[in-house]
Amino acid sequence: MPTYKAPITEFKFLMQCFGYDDSTYDSDTALSIMNTVDQLTQQVIFPTNQIGDDNHPSYDSQNKTVTLPKEISQAYNTLINQGIVSLGHPSEYGGGNAPQALLGFVAEILLSGNSSLSMCHGLTSSAILCLHHCASEPIKSLYLNHLVSGKYSGTMCLTEPQCGTDLGLIKTKASPHQEHYLIHGQKIWITFGEHNLTENIIHLVLARLPDAPDGIKGISLFLVPKFLDDGTRNAIYCSGLEKKMGIHSSPTCSMSLDGAHGWLIGEPNKGLRAMFVMMNDARIYVGIQSLALAEVSYQTAIEFAKQRRQSRSTNIKRQELNEPADNILVHPDVRRQLLSCKSTNESMRALVFMTQKMIDNHEHERVSFLTPIIKSYITERSNRNISSALQSMGGSGYVKDWLIEQYYRDARITMIYEGTNTIQALDLVGRKLPKDGGKTYRDIIGMLREESETLPEQYKRCLIESVDKLDQATQWLMSNALQDAEQGVAVASPYLNAFALTLLCYCWGKMVKTAGEGSTKDKTGLYFIEHELIEIDVHLATIKKGKTYIMSHGRNEW
Repeated sequence: MPTYKAPITEFKFLMQCFGYDDSTYDSDTALSIMNTVDQLTQQVIFPTNQIGDDNHPSYDSQNKTVTLPKEISQAYNTLINQGIVSLGHPSEYGGGNAPQALLGFVAEILLSGNSSLSMCHGLTSSAILCLHHCASEPIKSLYLNHLVSGKYSGTMCLTEPQCGTDLGLIKTKASPHQEHYLIHGQKIWITFGEHNLTENIIHLVLARLPDAPDGIKGISLFLVPKFLDDGTRNAIYCSGLEKKMGIHSSPTCSMSLDGAHGWLIGEPNKGLRAMFVMMNDARIYVGIQSLALAEVSYQTAIEFAKQRRQSRSTNIKRQELNEPADNILVHPDVRRQLLSCKSTNESMRALVFMTQKMIDNHEHERVSFLTPIIKSYITERSNRNISSALQSMGGSGYVKDWLIEQYYRDARITMIYEGTNTIQALDLVGRKLPKDGGKTYRDIIGMLREESETLPEQYKRCLIESVDKLDQATQWLMSNALQDAEQGVAVASPYLNAFALTLLCYCWGKMVKTAGEGSTKDKTGLYFIEHELIEIDVHLATIKKGKTYIMSHGRNEW
């Protein structure tokens, strides 16, 4: 039946493989924290997962309030009381200052346990980061302690009925009033925009000042609390809940602002700069979210496969003749599906850990470059892996008993969250790749070539070949996109995926170097480079086709 145990052995291995060094949270302390979070997740968080899926938040249209099941509220309070939600935040506001390299593992455990619930404190963490970097000292002193403790939660309010990706179209207005602003407008698809888990909700809202220029250059960011300092209810209300495919215990709200009091964060008309501090942090979190769901799905499928007997192996040496049928793990296609999950889950986790270490080391340009790759590739691949895990279980995967059908529904949103995956690819190709004349690209490619020399021979060869192919794709892209920008837009997604596969190849080389050739890691890594890495050739061929057959239909041919 449904099962989950944090892959702490994998976490420990990655700490050894890529290095982990923190003066406060040493390896023993980090492992102790992970074990504590694992126990808490198994005992308190994981049991609420199906409860939240079956018992949706209720909306009171008269009071405009949202109530979650009591089990969800109790689980959230446990996270607060155990100090888990404050673990990674600045110590001057009551946080634990834990490194990102540890926090990524903690986040994965909690997201595997209950992805919907974890989105509340996950988004709050991103809001804290934004305020810490961009807010004035009075705002920080007023709100950060409460946000860090979990007493308050945070949201990001961007989308409106007429605009999602194109934020230049927002209509929400902010008018100066005394020492603050009055905000009028409507926001939609606001995660945890209203709920009963915390005493207050701090909304970070994009809006336009009266004299703002058109487009994205005229957007400002405002802090809009649900309750004002004196306890007065602010004029920001939930006007309804979305009926969704999944993440049912995460209320997705429409929000109305009718003269709500707001305070400017950062500079006027520079709101996107501040908001992207929050959003880029959330993009990595969403990558971890999808990986967490892929991990719990894989664990569930393995548990099922160890129990299920169907048919006979085509290899007589694998047959158990004392049983009526053989365990389905003997069947090659079941193994193919499960190894596809295992080999990509493990290397995607390595890529995230590597990036989290870069955050701790203040390697900002590399992190910025890798963020769209993590968000896009990991969410897309994790959705594939959940589907493969479900498929390996046959009809049992499709029914609610084993929960994979819920994980499949819950994970689908990750490819849309925080800018669709297409937007991530366009960000990579249009902004990150050409920035500073391609400096960060050359830096990362140079690192991969240099590191390849230290890897086991087969992984060295595959990494060099992959980097050469990626260089070819980059040269084609830069040459053709300069002549016709639509060329770059048309093939941005396969380019991002080719880049991701190259990075995963590197991660496998590093892991096998640590574990040793002939190890279980090596067997999994060889599966990856022989069965998964070859997708890079498809992406390369797709890139070289350009836009011709994508854009050949006229408007009236649809």
